[in-house]
Amino acid sequence: MIEAPDLSLSALSPFLFVFGAALVGVLVESFAPRHVRQPTQVALALVGTVGGFACTLLLAGRGEVTAAGALAVDGAGLFLQATIAGLGALSVLLFAERALDPARSAFVASAAVPAGSPRDRELLTDERVQTEVYPLATFAVGGMMLFVAANDLLVMFIALEVLSLPLYLICGLSRRRRLLSQEAAVKYFLLGAFASAFFLYGLALVYGATGTVRLAGIRESVTTDGTGTLLVLGLGLLVVGLMFKASVAPFHTWTPDVYQGAPTPVTAFMAACTKVAAFGAVLRLLYVAFGTADWTWRPLVYGIAIVSMVVGAVLGLTQTDVKRMLAYSSIAHAGFLLTGVIGLGAGTGSGLAATLFYLLAYGLTTLGAFAVVTLVRDGDGEATQLSQWAGLARRSPLTAAIMTFLLLALAGIPLTSGFTGKFAVFRAAIEVGAWPLAVVALVTSAVAGFFYLRLVVLMYFSDPAEDGPSVGVPGLPTTVVLAVTVAATLVLGVVPGSVLDLADGAARLVG
Repeated sequence: MIEAPDLSLSALSPFLFVFGAALVGVLVESFAPRHVRQPTQVALALVGTVGGFACTLLLAGRGEVTAAGALAVDGAGLFLQATIAGLGALSVLLFAERALDPARSAFVASAAVPAGSPRDRELLTDERVQTEVYPLATFAVGGMMLFVAANDLLVMFIALEVLSLPLYLICGLSRRRRLLSQEAAVKYFLLGAFASAFFLYGLALVYGATGTVRLAGIRESVTTDGTGTLLVLGLGLLVVGLMFKASVAPFHTWTPDVYQGAPTPVTAFMAACTKVAAFGAVLRLLYVAFGTADWTWRPLVYGIAIVSMVVGAVLGLTQTDVKRMLAYSSIAHAGFLLTGVIGLGAGTGSGLAATLFYLLAYGLTTLGAFAVVTLVRDGDGEATQLSQWAGLARRSPLTAAIMTFLLLALAGIPLTSGFTGKFAVFRAAIEVGAWPLAVVALVTSAVAGFFYLRLVVLMYFSDPAEDGPSVGVPGLPTTVVLAVTVAATLVLGVVPGSVLDLADGAARLVG
């Protein structure tokens, strides 16, 4: 007799909302007239992401394992799913912006046309909109939410592919600088395939060592039988695959090129949501499956954290492009986040709560920073060279002020969410005796602060070029994103108590 697995539809409701909206979006793309697709797809994507966000709030306080043990519903998973869904909804608004580009969209009208061809030049000013990006982005959001809830290595791998494949596609859909965008997509795809292979090979080794792919089963095997060479090798390969997605050095080589070449709304989406999803999976794998044998992964994560912080801070100093600078900022922040992962301690949850808060704060701040990047434009589209931002405060004081505030948050200046997040993860590391890691983090934070402040000085204390870029007037979608991200960055820096308490209450993982 084959018994149907236990299945809690209420626990699956966030996924049902998001994937349901994505599937309906595919049908709309297939059958709806062209002129109704844009508003319909935007509405569907927002319904799916906002609906998924609401469902996670309604599930707060639940702790169970469903779908035959393949999915976990717990505080940390729900917190991360809500973060991903909320950031996904804001990203959809950036996708929907039509007031900044003369062609009314940041995405190419027809992706199948060869870049640089006469037809491609004609389509450069065509006001047709590439609406396939909305169901693709919604599928990616669903994959990310599944990624952080997976209680099974096979489900985790499937979720990894579901979130990755749409990103490979939408990275290559930029309307301007088409060749750079296509190069970014190819690099991301090829390196992503390597990372997926590492993850799958690690999964096979772990299964060979333990006889199971369930995280709880792996933990039980580690507790009773100990860890052998095969299991440690498998864990190492799994960590490599996850660190690639989290853009942690030395697995970061794709990040600057992809961040620079992808359409900026897509870059914002990846920088915010993918980081949250990747670290959610890292936390679940290390804490649930290998929490009783943390000696197997703690030295590895310790070393990777230092490398990521140093690489991100030092190489960020050499960048002349705003998007590449923010890419190296992302690599440095990945190292800071790993200090929180180290801060688990003896199961106290301090590091887990700190990491949850940091992911929320970083996602909102970086999404706002990339939203500002979409506003500064010249005749070729977005002006991302640092020299083009000289004297920006004279052209648009408000834009310069918003960018300055967000950069200060990324640098970890007090009264911003960045300071609160860094303080939380550094304290968690110190509590478990990892004070050398916290010292390295403080030094690299100071180094990274230089390239943030360099852009601030450039905006306020340099003369603008006569033929310099202009600052576009954003439409309602981008205005909403900027308002939400700036307000959240301020609130999480000035009065973070309630959200810190929420993260502390959510800091539990079931297996």
